[in-house]
Order: sequence, then C-alpha cells, then structure tokens
Amino acid sequence: MSLILAGLSHHTAAVELRECLAVVDQSPAQTLAQLLSLGPIKEGFYVSTCNRVEFILVTEPEADPEDVSARLLAFIARTGGLDDKSFQDHLYLKQDREAVRHVFRVASSLDSMVVGEPQILGQVKDAYRQASAAKSLGVVLNRLMHRTFHVAKRVRTETGISDRAVSIAFAAVDLAKKIFGLLEGKRVLLLGAGEMAELAAEHLLAQRVAGLTVANRTLEKAMEVAGRFKGRAVSLDELEVELVKADIVITSTAAAEPVLTTGMVRRSLRPRRHRPLFLIDIAVPRDVETGVGRLENVFLYDVDDLEEVVARNLAGRKEEAVKAERIVEEEAIKFEDWLESLAVVPTIKGLQAKLEAIREAELKRTLPHLELTPEQTLALETMTRTMMKKVLHDPALLLKRNFKNPDNRTRYLDATQRLFGLNGLKIED
Repeated sequence: MSLILAGLSHHTAAVELRECLAVVDQSPAQTLAQLLSLGPIKEGFYVSTCNRVEFILVTEPEADPEDVSARLLAFIARTGGLDDKSFQDHLYLKQDREAVRHVFRVASSLDSMVVGEPQILGQVKDAYRQASAAKSLGVVLNRLMHRTFHVAKRVRTETGISDRAVSIAFAAVDLAKKIFGLLEGKRVLLLGAGEMAELAAEHLLAQRVAGLTVANRTLEKAMEVAGRFKGRAVSLDELEVELVKADIVITSTAAAEPVLTTGMVRRSLRPRRHRPLFLIDIAVPRDVETGVGRLENVFLYDVDDLEEVVARNLAGRKEEAVKAERIVEEEAIKFEDWLESLAVVPTIKGLQAKLEAIREAELKRTLPHLELTPEQTLALETMTRTMMKKVLHDPALLLKRNFKNPDNRTRYLDATQRLFGLNGLKIED
C-alpha cells in the first residue's frame, strides 16, 4: 500500500495553467469517483483552490506505485485538457512520508503564498467534507486528514506564525490596536475611496468599531462607499466637524496637495478633549501634511511606515516557520510509523478471528451438555474471551514492535502465520 500525491501550485505553475485544472464542470463526487476508477486504488481525495490543485490516492497493497502515479498524471492531463508534456515540468509527485509532510505543510500554511494565512485550512476542511460525503475516504485518508487538522492546530497554537499582520490594510489595524487597545466603539472616518483604504475599513469594522463616515470630493461616490459599509456620507466641506468626532481616519484621495493640513487638525484637538487621533495616510502623494504627526495625541502613519511593519512581520513569520517545520516533521514521522504498522494488522486480525472461531466452536459443543444458569453461561463466555485476549496479546505485541524493520516484519509475520495456520485464512485488512 502506498500514499501518492500529485499536483501543482503557485510555486510551480502560472495562474493560466492552474485555471485549466480547476474542476468546475462536474461535482466533487464525480471527480472523486473518476479518481477511484483509475486502477487498484482504495481511497481518493483532492483539494482545488486558486493557488493549488492536488490529488491524493491510497493504493491497494498489490499495486505498483509507478503505474498508479502514471495513471494519475494522465488523469490530471485529461482533466485540464492538456498535453502531457505541456505541464509535466510544473507538476510535483510525492509518495508516503513526503506526501504526508506536504499535506501537513499545506494545511499549516507553510506552503502558502503568504505564510501563516488562515484560509487554506478552511479550504482543506471543505475538501475533506466533500470527500466524506462522496465516501471516497477510508482508514488511511481519514486518519491523515484528522492528523492534518491536529498539526495545523499545533502550528497555530505553538508558534506565532499567524500573529503578525502581513498586508498594508491589516498592518494599519494592528497599529490602531496598539494605540487604542480595543477598537470596539471607535469611530472611523474614510477620506477618499481608494481600494486599500476600503480594505482597511473592512478590517476595522470586523473589530466592531462604532460606525464609519465617508467624505469624498463627489458626494455620490461617498454615498456609494458608505452604503457598502452601512455608514454615512458627508462632503469635504464637513471635514473639520467630522475630525472632531473621529478616532481613526483613513485617507486615500487622488489630490495633488494635502487634504488634511496641520492647522485643520490642530483646530479639532481642543473640542476633542485630548482623545487620541489615529491617521492612516495611504495616498501617494500624501493626503496629510507631515507636521500633523508632531501634534500632541495625534498618531500619523503613511504607506512607508506600514510597509516597514509588514516587512518586519514577514521576517518574524519566517522565524516562526522554522518551529512550524519541526512540528510538521515530528508529526510526519509519527504518521509514517502508524502507516507502516498497518502491515501487521491483517495478520493480527486473522489470528484474532481464528481464536474467536475456536472459542465459539468449543462453547457450542460443550454448553449443551452442561446444566448452567444464564449467569454461569455468561461467566464462562467472559472467561474464555479473556483467555483468548491474553493468548493474542504477546504475538500482537511482538508484531507491532517489529514492524519498523522490513526484514524483521516479514520474518515475524511469516512465523506467526505458519505457527497458527493462517496462510489459508481469508484476512480482511
């Protein structure tokens, strides 16, 4: 039995090629059924996102891994309507522990475009639910996916890989949190309607700020953006009044000159009664005069400041990724041990089945000749079952202890099957 993974991602293929493999013309159940029909395959799973498409198979014990891999690659080519040679250089193929390690790294966001982003784990979980509904999972892939979710949780809780903001918009929100602590109840003023400012506003609204006001050169545009955020629109003529009310101001106009002057902000400070004012200037050229940042209780950040924060945070995530890689390697080794231990399970089950058959046959022959009460019969059943388990314990323990060494595993399996006459017994794995 082998575990085989094949796919491509943003690391190996451009978006044009990844788009070809996005399975949109059929249901997940149909795709999984096609996977399982490729040959001697027991289980199948796939995950498809904008950044990766990956297929995972568990083969039957007698299958040739190279043959199954070739069939899988041909299937991927057919799925994308691609010539084998046109995409072969962009594919990766992994087997057993390498495949397991890769799945753990993907779900833990170590293989993502932005290391530490949380979306990929949700996408893997969605794919798992689809495969479960399609009944394409068995013992191995069910175990693999549950261990995958465990590994992702360990990485998230034991490292700081997701703690640092690595987008301009999110960095702005992080800075606001450092100044105010909790952002709940704070008021946001959006000056202009730039895409980055809107994204920052989305992050701020997620922090339960009290509300959002949009000021723009054209009131129509302000009303459009305000409607999107369930806020209110004002004209630029009302800017000084709104500065008094706001706690957080995000600016992103296309003005050639500063929109917020030092004098304008200074005039708003007295009626604010020493409340801090946080200004995020994402515009280029800048919307806020540099002198504003020198005013008391005013905190001014521009794009360069935010990019420095992002750069520092990316470096910090890379340091945390080293710890995460160690967790992934530990868990991959544990899973490989479990996978290899499955080789002895059929023999243990076969021995258990034979002992149980002998126990039941002897009881069936003996009990009719004994005048026992129901309680005595139950006691005899319990005693013989306990005896059987004790007989099974030592051979099972010996097999489990020697599964790692292929030579020992083969020798002990053969000896057990010969000693207990299991060779002719049908064993279900």
